[in-house]
Amino acid sequence: MVNTQVHLCGLTLDNPVIPASGTFGYGREFAELYDLDILGSISFKGTTPEERGGNPLPRIAECPQGMLNSVGLQNPGLDDVCTRELKELAKIYHKPVIANISGFSVEDYVTCARAMDREEQVGIIEVNISCPNVHNGGMAFGTDPASAAEVTKAVRRVTDKPVFMKLSPNVTDIAEIARACEAAGADGLSLINTLLGMRIDIQRRRPVLANKMGGYSGPAIFPVAVRMVYQAARAVRIPIIGMGGISTAEDVIEMMMAGATAVQVGAANLVDPFACPNIIETLPTLMEKLNIRNLEEIIGVIE
Repeated sequence: MVNTQVHLCGLTLDNPVIPASGTFGYGREFAELYDLDILGSISFKGTTPEERGGNPLPRIAECPQGMLNSVGLQNPGLDDVCTRELKELAKIYHKPVIANISGFSVEDYVTCARAMDREEQVGIIEVNISCPNVHNGGMAFGTDPASAAEVTKAVRRVTDKPVFMKLSPNVTDIAEIARACEAAGADGLSLINTLLGMRIDIQRRRPVLANKMGGYSGPAIFPVAVRMVYQAARAVRIPIIGMGGISTAEDVIEMMMAGATAVQVGAANLVDPFACPNIIETLPTLMEKLNIRNLEEIIGVIE
């Protein structure tokens, strides 16, 4: 009998599979298809202090082995999330969730973190300092060690919950950013977010996305994600949630061997709504095949 449990900053997850923020909403559509309680946790849609309508259309473009998105942090705003969305989510998912927060100033992050600290179901606060789809704020914070540390310190002061900093791959040295967040008090890291990309409509001679550039996600970025998780894991002592192109149980094992304690599944949910349950179902069989009795024994085994 294999053991798929992992431990993340005091939380015990039945398995390491977590739908990624922005690809799962608040779970309602998926709850119509399967029991969400099979999931390790859920990182729900990114929250900003005020409601955001997001970027202009078109904001999705298909790419080989992935997609570009320029959604622009569309969400109903902090008050609505806390008073309505989280209460509805608690009816269909009965484990601790991950609150993904974002903003355009340090004060925005503090406002969101302070509110999520009061939410009983929130087990981890995931601080998105890496979104490439907005014109200010997120990208700048995530690409500069001092700015990343500033946000980390500010959020750390206003919550007792574990704080995971979600890092951008659009940097020269991911280890430097990781170390800065750890030194500033982060309890863990989430990486990677999407890679900055662009497509051009050659018939119309204009960018496919209204925002011109967007975040590239999907299977094509998986090797980049594995490399960055590997580098970050060797730079810090705090746990890592790995993400970026994960779509199979084999991907989960590979990401954990690189150094991740848990994983998030993103774009795969948009292709196949059963992506997460399929991974969870096949993971034990793969573990037996690879002679893995306990998932935690493989975390960071690659030297």
